[in-house]
Order: sequence, then structure tokens, then C-alpha cells
Amino acid sequence: MYNAFNSWGWLDRCDATTREAIEVFAGDVRDPYGVKQAMQGCDVVFHLAALIAIPYSYHSPETYVDTNIKGTLNILQAARELGIERVVHTSTSEVYGTAITVPIDESHPLQGQSPYSASKIGADQLALSFHRSFSTPVSLIRPFNTYGPRQSARAVIPTIITQIAAGTRRLRLGALYPTRDFSYVDDTVAGFIRVAECDDAVGQVINVGSGFEVSIGETAQLIADLMGAEVTFEIDEQRLRPARSEVERLWADTTRAESWLGHVPEYSGMAGLSRGLEKTIDWFIWPDNLSHYKSHQYNL
Repeated sequence: MYNAFNSWGWLDRCDATTREAIEVFAGDVRDPYGVKQAMQGCDVVFHLAALIAIPYSYHSPETYVDTNIKGTLNILQAARELGIERVVHTSTSEVYGTAITVPIDESHPLQGQSPYSASKIGADQLALSFHRSFSTPVSLIRPFNTYGPRQSARAVIPTIITQIAAGTRRLRLGALYPTRDFSYVDDTVAGFIRVAECDDAVGQVINVGSGFEVSIGETAQLIADLMGAEVTFEIDEQRLRPARSEVERLWADTTRAESWLGHVPEYSGMAGLSRGLEKTIDWFIWPDNLSHYKSHQYNL
């Protein structure tokens, strides 16, 4: 990572023991030379470097091609040249677009409904092509909507929590009707590790989600209930996606993850979602954590 603020982001707030165990490499995934240097001596590479904010992809689509597609190419080229034992490439449920069939399994058609999702489709196909062309040991994990402590303010769950924590009772949100499959971060991380350890996952795509579908509106109300707040919702036009770009339904079929990896989500169903949200809320409402978020401001 590199930025002008000499900041490691949330890593700066880790305890001393954790910080000492981490080697931070200052660089940019768009720089092939820096990427190769960073990957020297690695056995397994988890590739999560990406631009992920969907609204910003409408604003600056070219940056998504540079980072998400060309950056992935740099990872794959370096892995091939260095003989890396395993690359776990991070996809996204957004590549499926609005569900045609549910629950969504890995054979579902890919639909680029935003510049972001189109760039991730390109990156995914590039990763698979390196496996087919050069036998590069790449596995694709396709997480559904991950949430939890430290999540970006751009995501819907932190947006809801921080507005309520700041005392707002008329919440400004985007569309409430789309459904999502929210996966608590502990489950997503467990999926990453299992994919890296599974030889059968090489050259394959594996969904990781909770297997539970819930609307944005229902999620917002659940968060309000857990926080003991009576709220109303206001649709903020600037938070809406263009009509044909809105992904209206996402719901993961996790059969492959369960059968191949033995990965069963611990935070599934309404009860699991509630437990995950309680942990997330507890982290966000801690004053020192909340101070890093601007609940009154919409971030692209």
C-alpha cells in the first residue's frame, strides 16, 4: 500500500503484537515491478487489491480498468514468473448482476451492470485464462456482501449504523427493495483460507455467502431495532444506481463451498444475521471507532 499520509489505515490501530507480525510493502498493484517485488518469497497470494465502490465506477470507469484488470494481470504475471504455489483471486457477487435463477450458483450467467462489475468480470476471466493457458494455480473466491467491523463507510450497513449512532432518525438511503446475501466477515475469511487450502479449487470459482436473502429495507429496520431506535427512511436520489444498473436480487448457492471445502457459514439465516450485526454495531458505536466515519456525508 502507498499513500501520502504515511498511513496503514486500520492496521495502524492493531495491537503491537499484530503489527510486529505484519510486513507492509509500500506499492501499487498497477505497478508490475513493485507487485513482483512484493510477491518475492511468497507461497500463497491472496489478491484483494481492487477499487470496489460501485458509485465511483460511474464517475471514473477507466480507473477501474487500470486497477482491477491491469492490476490482476500484474499479479498473475508475477505469480507465473515466480512459481507461486497458489493465488486466491477475489471476485464478487456483483458479477452475476440481478439474479436470473435463485439461489445463484457458480454457473449463473455473468452480467456487467456497472463499470465495477464489468471490470471484475474481466479480472475473473483473465485469472481463469492464466490457469487454462499456463497452468497458473489460481482459485477464484466469489464473496457475497461481506460486512463487519472496519467496513468502508461507502457500504450500506456502516451507513445505516453510523447515521443512527450519530442521532439521526430519518435515515438517508438508496433503494430499499433490492435483496442481498450478507456474509459476516468471519465467515468470509474462513472461506478464503479454505479455498487456499483446497487443491480441487484450483481453476474453479467458489461462492461464499450466508445462503440467506434479505432486503436492504429489512436490514435497515433490523439494525434500528437492534440499536433501539425508531427510524424512518428517506430515499436519497444521489444514492440510487441508474435503473438498469441496479442489481435487484442476490442470493448465494453455497453448495460447492460446503461440499468441496466443508465451509458452512456460522452466521446464516435471520438469527445469524442478527448476531453478526450485533457484533458490527458494538464495534461501530465505540466512540473512537465512530469518530473515523462521517455519517452526515455521502461518499462515492
